[in-house]
Amino acid sequence: MAPHEPYSDQSQQTKIAYLDGAPKTVHIRRARVVVHPGTERERELIFDQNVIKIGALDDNDVILEDDTVSRYHCRIVQEDDTYVLVDLDSTNGTHINGVRIREAYLSTNMIVCVGNTDIRFSPIDEEVPVEPSKAQRLGNIVGRSVKMREIFDILEKIAPTSATVVIEGQTGTGKEVVAQTIHQMSPRSDKPFIVFDCGAVPESLIESELFGHEKGSFTGAIMTRKGLFEMAQGGTIFLDELGELSLDLQPKLLRVLEQREVRRVGSNEPIPIDVRVVAATNRSLEEEVKEGRFREDLFYRLSVVRLFLPPLKQRAEDIPLLIEHFLDTMACNKNVDGHRRLQGVAEDALNALCAYDWPGNVRELANVVERACSFAESEILQRQDLPDYITSANGLSQGLYADESAAQWSEVPSRRQLQEEPFKEAKEKWISTFERDYISELLGRHGGNISQAAREADIDRKYFRKLMSKYGIDADEYC
Repeated sequence: MAPHEPYSDQSQQTKIAYLDGAPKTVHIRRARVVVHPGTERERELIFDQNVIKIGALDDNDVILEDDTVSRYHCRIVQEDDTYVLVDLDSTNGTHINGVRIREAYLSTNMIVCVGNTDIRFSPIDEEVPVEPSKAQRLGNIVGRSVKMREIFDILEKIAPTSATVVIEGQTGTGKEVVAQTIHQMSPRSDKPFIVFDCGAVPESLIESELFGHEKGSFTGAIMTRKGLFEMAQGGTIFLDELGELSLDLQPKLLRVLEQREVRRVGSNEPIPIDVRVVAATNRSLEEEVKEGRFREDLFYRLSVVRLFLPPLKQRAEDIPLLIEHFLDTMACNKNVDGHRRLQGVAEDALNALCAYDWPGNVRELANVVERACSFAESEILQRQDLPDYITSANGLSQGLYADESAAQWSEVPSRRQLQEEPFKEAKEKWISTFERDYISELLGRHGGNISQAAREADIDRKYFRKLMSKYGIDADEYC
């Protein structure tokens, strides 16, 4: 059997695919493995993961009680729209039609001989139409718009599987909430849900954070430490800001996805893992691949399911429902007895909120509602309780400067105060005030996410951190 070729048919790269636009269907691909077919010992196993391990040890997916089967004998890997059987240097070999193979494509109902055990393999393909859900809430996701209710339907179909999911969308659209909902609706809900922001950790530490390290493997490694993949064993790991992952680390993540095992820094010993990967990015990974900033093979390995979250301005009909959700769940709107302080929103205030473009999406709306809860003097949120940049006719054009209390802007030195000082000192004071307030505003807009704030400012993340340190700004205050 000839070894498999590299990726060739990029249009069939996913087991489950949902892209914005028609046709709206979910393509579900599973694999059926029948051990001892046609005998009294026949047993059938169904898998929805992209790697199926076969061997004698208990941590394999298909466990064979056969003395001629090696501990880790072979594995079946999905690549594009095909499956490849890979022998793992087994003692007694893996055979198809009496021929010992190292790698071979698998076809429907093909019989594979693993040691002395026969296995029949078949892919299962199913096209399921996407219908807007009748519900207006799924987990902590809220929405009545057609786009959101279609996403609800997709999540209900894919959450019970082990499929890898990539969530794409603008900053603040609720990607982490969607990831949490996928985890909560899956059979892994009682296992850990681990979050890792690929853009918030220094590049030199990411490998250790994800995969762990052994004592003495590098300066400062004073003890052995588990990585986040090990901590998420049996559960879900959410890789936020995936587009920030460096090219040097991408092949290591690819290896984890393909082999379902990690190696700690400083160790050659593989550690098997059973972890579902959900990733998020506000970049277009397809564009990143074209520009050479993201590996093509990793993109196709991750893109088992791709979800696109619409910006809030494209689903304005969801705003009243979201506001009601925030008023009902936010701690800032609770009295001492636990009851709601604000009971509703005045019509003119709601009209202003619905007319605003929300460049910060759902996160910005949540921040505005939280601020309004602090300023409101009655049980109904009034128009005057909202920031000026939302209620003003100029909208966002005044957003950066109009509402000092919302953005926590510093007191700008007056012209007279500056004129009373030497030019150099006055200039430095003015620039310092601008820098401090500019950094604070961006962090507030992005919920304390340094990577996103630095990207919007179009400055290096390290320099952004340097400015934060210079002015004593803590990102946690804006989360």
